[in-house]
Formats: sequence, structure tokens, C-alpha cells
Amino acid sequence: MILAAKIFFGTAFLAGAFLGGPLLAAPAQAAGCGDGALGVARVVQVGTPPGQSLAVGLKSYPRTLALKDREVVLTFDDGPLPATTTKILDALAAQCVKATFFLVGRNAQANPKLARRIVAEGHTIAHHTFSHQILRNISESRAREEIEKGFRADEAAAFGSGGPPHGSRFFRYPGFADTPELNAWLATQGAVVFGADVWASDWVKMTPQEELELVLKRLEASKGGILLMHDIKAQTAAMLPELLGELKRRGYAIVHLVPGDAPPPLRDAPPGWSSETQKFLQAPASSRATPAPPADLARRPARESP
Repeated sequence: MILAAKIFFGTAFLAGAFLGGPLLAAPAQAAGCGDGALGVARVVQVGTPPGQSLAVGLKSYPRTLALKDREVVLTFDDGPLPATTTKILDALAAQCVKATFFLVGRNAQANPKLARRIVAEGHTIAHHTFSHQILRNISESRAREEIEKGFRADEAAAFGSGGPPHGSRFFRYPGFADTPELNAWLATQGAVVFGADVWASDWVKMTPQEELELVLKRLEASKGGILLMHDIKAQTAAMLPELLGELKRRGYAIVHLVPGDAPPPLRDAPPGWSSETQKFLQAPASSRATPAPPADLARRPARESP
């Protein structure tokens, strides 16, 4: 099964080279899925510019992937955990949808079979440090060690001695708490830094129905984008089957990201953009101790926060 995953990534890479760019056509359906499945509309290779850093996601950075209207990239943070990640994978498989999983190294280390299942089912492995430390709160040397330890743990769990697929690593900071120095260093490691365009805000306790309505409202407002969820959250695992069905019914298309060697097409933030995560991270620590419910969650007036 790991060999099959490597063949998938290798085929995608060769196809991208043949087509002359990082955007790859993908069949909307896979074997075992009928016409009613959401599927994957296309595959996009993502790599770093030679000698430069690349960070995407409008919640944190002034640029993002140049997706078409109503295209969505599904991403999940903090797993894998058996009780919830298994349900997430089952829901994705039922709709023949692929996603990107930003693993916490100690969770991957503790659950290697689940990490290997993510790979075997064609999803992309990405990285979220070893123990989910906020890297701005520790020295740069310790932060590098935390990132590298996460890389090693994720890749050992997911790929074993065979090593990861060719191409860039994908990395997301815990709490989106980046630094310019770490971003520059990550570029030397061939890593692309991901923020997000749309938050599910599932760090806030809510019902699956409330989360579904919130996510759909935000996707309608943003016309799609990189969606951040957490595969360790029971409410998200319960919500996901209905979300995928609604995305199909509302005409959204799924884009699957895979590691590549060159940057994909990007688009700049609109005029007047500012980083929502930076505002949050610069707020007094006391106001960040317990994340507030998002402002656009009905019945729970408060500001959104990661």
C-alpha cells in the first residue's frame, strides 16, 4: 500500500512535468465511487521557489493559492488519533475525496498504522511539529529541533524506511505562530508554510450542526479556499459527512495538494488586507487563554480566534 502511494505521487510529478506546470488534471471519481460522490476535481503540486520561502493562506499571509471560485482544499491538523481520525478517513473515502493531514509527530509516533492508512488512501502527509509547542515561545534552536523531530516522527510513522515522496514538505505552525527566521530556515529545508483561508473554528465547542453552518457560511463568503479543520475533534468528525455532501450539492470542487518542486500559481491578498492571526497573537496572553466563539456563530457573539 505504501508503494501504491509512492506510485501515485510519482505519477503526479511526471504528469506535471509533461504538462509543463504544477496543475494536474484528476479524475472526479475513483474506483468504487458513483456519480454522486464529491471526488477530486484536480491535483495541484506545491513546491518552494529556488532559494526563497513560500507561505500561503490569507488568514496569516498576503497571498494564497490561485484557486478557482468554489474550489476547496481540505486540511486537518493535530492528528492522528484513532477515535476521530478514523472517522474522518471513513468520511473522505466514502466521497472519494483527498485531503492534507498536518500531523503532530508524537501522535504519528503513537499511531503509525493510522499514519500509514492516511498515505495508503492517497492523502498528503504534512507536518505540525513534534509536540505542538508554540514556537514563538521558545528559542530558535529549540524550535528548529521541535520541527525536525516532527518531520522525522511523521515520516518514519507514515513511510517507514522507504522515506517520503519526492518534493517539498508541507508545514503549518501551531497557533500559526511563525517567525521570519524560522520561515527562512524552513525554505532551506524545502518546506512550504501553510496558513489557511477559512477556519472551521472547531477549537471552540459547538454542535456538529453549528460547525457545518459556520463552515458553509464562511466558504460562501470566501468562494472557497484552504479550509482548516482538526481531525482530533469529535464534533468535526461527526460534521464531515454532511459537509462533503453539502459541498457536492452546492457545486464546490475539491483540489488535492501534493508535494512538488516548483511554486504553484498564487494570488495576492485584496487591498486593505491584514493578518487576522497576527492580531490574535499580539493580543494580551490573558485574552488568548480560552479561545472565544467566532463572531459569525449564531447565538454566540464573540470574535473569531485560532
